[in-house]
Amino acid sequence: MAKKKKTFRPKARVPKGLRDRRADDVRSERAVLAKIQTLYELYGFDPLETSAFEYTDALGKFLPDLDRPNEGVFSLQDDDEQWLSLRYDLTAPLARFVAENYDGLTKPFRRYQTGPVWRNEKPGPGRFRQFTQFDADTVGTPLMAADVEMIMLAADTMETIGLDRGDYVVRVNNRKVLDGVLEQIGVTGGEDAAAEEQRLTILRAIDKLDRLGAEGVGYLLGEGRKDESGDYTKGAGLSKDQIATVLAFTESGGNDVNATLDSLRKLVGSSEIGQTGIAELEEINALLIAGDYGPDRVKIDPSLVRGLGYYTGPVFEAELTFEINDDKGQLMRFGSAGGGGRYDGLVERFKGVKVPATGFSLGVSRLLSALDAKGRLKQDISKAPVVVLVLDQDRISDAQGMVQELRNAGVRAEMYLGGSGMRAQMKYADKRGAPIAIIEGEDELEKGEITLKDLILGNQLSTEIEDNKTWREDQPAQLSVKRRDLVGAVLDMLARHEPNQEPEMGTRHA
Repeated sequence: MAKKKKTFRPKARVPKGLRDRRADDVRSERAVLAKIQTLYELYGFDPLETSAFEYTDALGKFLPDLDRPNEGVFSLQDDDEQWLSLRYDLTAPLARFVAENYDGLTKPFRRYQTGPVWRNEKPGPGRFRQFTQFDADTVGTPLMAADVEMIMLAADTMETIGLDRGDYVVRVNNRKVLDGVLEQIGVTGGEDAAAEEQRLTILRAIDKLDRLGAEGVGYLLGEGRKDESGDYTKGAGLSKDQIATVLAFTESGGNDVNATLDSLRKLVGSSEIGQTGIAELEEINALLIAGDYGPDRVKIDPSLVRGLGYYTGPVFEAELTFEINDDKGQLMRFGSAGGGGRYDGLVERFKGVKVPATGFSLGVSRLLSALDAKGRLKQDISKAPVVVLVLDQDRISDAQGMVQELRNAGVRAEMYLGGSGMRAQMKYADKRGAPIAIIEGEDELEKGEITLKDLILGNQLSTEIEDNKTWREDQPAQLSVKRRDLVGAVLDMLARHEPNQEPEMGTRHA
């Protein structure tokens, strides 16, 4: 007897480092993005959308995680044998767009963009290979006022989405100052590939300071470091004295801006680029003070360098400073929620001439996690549908008519489309997070009425009812009204649960 061939069934699984997101997460993100978009429009930025794929050579090699396959990006070869890569951020595609359309753009060119980006990095807790960014950029101006505007925008964004002053700080530094320090210890970049790789290794090491501490960064500045999993990261190969100077640079910040700048002057010595960087920080500080963005919102911090390799001047990062205990009582810190800086060389890669630019990029997923931890993703009952039950399939058109009336009145509503009885339908409505279930049974039909069950109030009161008798006698969460009064009664019942102010981001979990 022939052996029956086994049917292949693929395993249902999401790829490593990626995730599916359900309704409440999607709506929360949309609400956050809408608030940010309103702010960016207020600042005068215009929307732009670029392709998810770019030619690989157009993206360039600027990612910090160069030990990953394809140097940190996901790539494929087209049928014409040209390599394409998924964008790893929204800035590199912007540079390509500006270069391609340069003559027709109003300059300075100001745009914002939001969308997913992909990085071929090692995933971990809270670290995914696909995530959403929201960027604003100004291309075509060398003025420090443009960088200051980005810093101000970063601070305003934190408060626009619901964080309090004191929950965040925007840290500011200048890559030119670090270049001056490196010049003093004999490390240069530029055209020499080995020297530039050493410089970038130093940048990537410093960028891990908040996670690894000075000791861990010291290893990465020297011979290298092995992490907890046993993976080894090659270091920058600096001497002990060189390492000491770099660490002194990162530790030279303080609450007094003038004292910080004086410390930096000593470290950069006679380096011209280092002195230029300090002068730019002084100008930035003066403009921030003039705009009333003080140290409670913005701080000059030499330990900030940013991991991407294309920054050429001021860099900044919005750091979330509050701490929260998780469900297990463990202390949680969220760290950076976004960052940016000046990148005067990206468009030059295409044009051959310098085109100054600066921008800021938000990590939306981390912001959502932070807002959730702070209790700022509030319930919005309007996002869950009112459910109209169907108790008699022969009268399904009546249920459909009620649903249409509610939708025409702007109420999100659905008709139960399963084949189960009333108990299962009520269970379905509860799982959907429905605020109201609408019932038209035989008794209601004879009276020309419908029954509205307030499921939110019912769930609240069910914990207060001592026995079923009390529940049957009072039924405070149930109301019968004439069929013609459907819309008004539903709106009144929904209004019971409206907060005193406009609902904020998020929904209750279904």
